[in-house]
Amino acid sequence: MTCKSPRDKGFLDHYQELIGTWTRRLSNRQQAEDLAHDAFVRVLESAPVAVEQPRAYLHRTARNIAVDSYRREDRRALLEQETVEFCEPDSGDPEAFVHAIELADTIERALAQLPLNCRKVFIWQKLEGLTQAEIAERMGLTKNMVEKYMIRTLRHLREQMDVPTK
Repeated sequence: MTCKSPRDKGFLDHYQELIGTWTRRLSNRQQAEDLAHDAFVRVLESAPVAVEQPRAYLHRTARNIAVDSYRREDRRALLEQETVEFCEPDSGDPEAFVHAIELADTIERALAQLPLNCRKVFIWQKLEGLTQAEIAERMGLTKNMVEKYMIRTLRHLREQMDVPTK
């Protein structure tokens, strides 16, 4: 069966199966429904292509979304742990805590001065752990352009924070 669009019956035939599969894997029906929804949205937003196996295509899309989500959560948890360890107010050094807050505010202000694409690239790569290739695909850009946005952002952050270059 070849489907040209997710609106074709071939994709919709697999909706309940997708929810059932991911409910078993995640042990949470609500998360499975959210994942199935996200998979359909991603398929709808993608460029129209003929899909030979809509079932496999949907399951692969859902798997990719689940992996991306896991990576973001894992990276976010690690970042939160590192932040807590770095600026723990109970660590006995209130100056370190205040310095960490001031540093975070400086970074936030510096990022706000940049164009939206620069901010997206920085946040997706540094905080969410996406690769430049994933960001390029998500933004519809070349990997080279994503790299240029990151270089511009890092240069701007160095300038705003008076960080000496090597």
